[in-house]
Amino acid sequence: MDVVLEAGRPLTEAEVVAVARHDAPVGISAASLEQLQTARAHVDALAASATPVYGISTGFGALATRHIPADLRTQLQRSLVRSHAASSGDEVAIEVVRGMMLLRLQTMTTGRTGVRPETASAYAGLINAGITPVVREFGSLGCSGDLAPLAHAALAVMGEGDVRVGGTTTAAADALTSAGIAPVVLAEKEGLALINGTDGMLAMLMLACADLDRLARTADLTAAMSLEALLGTDRVLADDLMAMRPQRGQGLAAANMRRLLEGSAIVASHRGPEDMRVQDAYSVRCAPQVAGGLRDTVAHARVVAAREAASAIDNPVLLADGRLESNGNFHGAPLAYVLDFLAIPTADLASISERRTDRMLDPSRSHGLPAFLAHDPGVDSGLMIAHYTQAGLVSELKRLAVPASVDSIPTSAMQEDHVSMGWAAGHKLRRAVDALTRVLAIELMTAARALDLRRPLDAAPATAAAVAALRTVVPGPGADRYLTPEIEAAVSLVRSGAVLSAVEAVTGPLE
Repeated sequence: MDVVLEAGRPLTEAEVVAVARHDAPVGISAASLEQLQTARAHVDALAASATPVYGISTGFGALATRHIPADLRTQLQRSLVRSHAASSGDEVAIEVVRGMMLLRLQTMTTGRTGVRPETASAYAGLINAGITPVVREFGSLGCSGDLAPLAHAALAVMGEGDVRVGGTTTAAADALTSAGIAPVVLAEKEGLALINGTDGMLAMLMLACADLDRLARTADLTAAMSLEALLGTDRVLADDLMAMRPQRGQGLAAANMRRLLEGSAIVASHRGPEDMRVQDAYSVRCAPQVAGGLRDTVAHARVVAAREAASAIDNPVLLADGRLESNGNFHGAPLAYVLDFLAIPTADLASISERRTDRMLDPSRSHGLPAFLAHDPGVDSGLMIAHYTQAGLVSELKRLAVPASVDSIPTSAMQEDHVSMGWAAGHKLRRAVDALTRVLAIELMTAARALDLRRPLDAAPATAAAVAALRTVVPGPGADRYLTPEIEAAVSLVRSGAVLSAVEAVTGPLE
C-alpha cells in the first residue's frame, strides 16, 4: 500500500507495519504541507521576538534558563541533535527505526511541532530511499520521549552519523548524496521537534500487536493439533460452554479450534461412551482461556496505540492559535504499561504450549505414543532436547514478563526525575514475541510428528494442512537427525505466517 500522511488522520497499525516491515512508500499530502507552512509562520514570529521562548531561543532541559542569540540558534539545534545521538549497544532492528521515523513524520504533519515542510519531506525521502539511521539499543528512558533514538534519525537527516542502506552501513552524507536528498540545516525549534516523541515505543507496540495477532491464531492451531494428538476431547470447545463466560477472546479461540478440528478422524475415534477419561489436563482443556486472554490484552493495547497515533507529542507544542506551551505529553507511561502488560500473556501462552509439548513426549501421559516420539526409544532421543530448548525459552519469557515500567531513574540534574522506561519495555516485549514464536514452532513440530504417528487415523483437514506445510521443510518421523535446522525452519514458517496461510486455505480466515 501507499501511505499518504494527511493532517488530522492518524496512521493505522497496518500502515505502520507496511512501511516499517514491507517498505511501502510514503507521501505527504499537499494540504499537510500547507498546514506545516502555516504553523511554521507562528514559530518564525516567536523566534523574531525579543522575549525568550523555550525551545526556540533558549537552551534545553536543565539549561533552559539561557537565552540564545539569533546567530547561535542554528548551532543550538545542531548541537542538540549531535549530543543526544548518544545510544550504545546492539543495533535496533530496521523495522523499528523505520516505524519510529514514520510516526515522527506523522506528528510533524499535524502542524503542532512547527517544523518546516522541507524537514518533513526529508524524512519521507529517507524512508522511501531505504536509508535507515543506525540506532543502538540503550539511550532512551521513555521520557522526554525516545530522545536518543530519535536524535539518530535527526542526525541522519542532517547528513551526519551512520545509516543502513541495503544491509550495508555507510555514512549518512554519502547515502543522502546518492539518493539526491539535500541535508537539512535545522532552524529554530526543529531540533526539539524531531526528538521529543514517543514514536519508538509506539512503533514497537504496533509491530508487537501485529505479531501477537498472528501468534494467537498460531497458538489455536498448535493447541488443536496437540489436543488431537493427545486424544483429547473437543467437547470443552462447545459454543454453549463458551457463552456461559462471555470473554470475547476466549470465544474466538474456541471457535478457531472447533474449525481446526472439524472432520478429524482421530477425535471421532474416541468420542462416545467408550472414552473413559472424564477430563483432559488443563493445558489442553483451558487452551482457549489462555489464548483468549492474550487476544483481549492485545485489544486493550491497540486502543492505547490508536490514541497515541492520534496524538501530537512534542515539548513545547504549538497550539492552533500560535501559542507555544510546555507540557508532559512526552512521558511514555501509557505505552510502557501496555508494553509490559503484553509480555505477561505472551509468557503464559508459551508456558501452556510447553506443557502440551511435554505431555506428548511422555509415554505415561501421551496415550500410546512412543517415548519422546523417538523412532527407537533408547537408541534415539526423538524430540527430548527440542523440548529442553522450549523449556529454556519459557523460563526466559518468565523473566521478560517482569515489568520495566515500575522502574525509574532520575536524570538531567533532577529536572527529569521520573521516567517511564517504555523503550526498555518495548525491547523486552520484542524478545518475548521472538521467544513465543520459537516455543510455538517446537509445539508445531512435536504435534505434527505425533499426528503422523497416529496413522492410519487421519487428522482433521486443517491440521493435516499444517503438517503438510511443515513437511515441505521438516521431514517426518524417523531416526535421530540434526534438529537445529529443522527448528529454525519451523520458526520461519510460524514467523512468516506461512503455516497459518496453509491452514486458512482450508478453514477460511481464523479470528
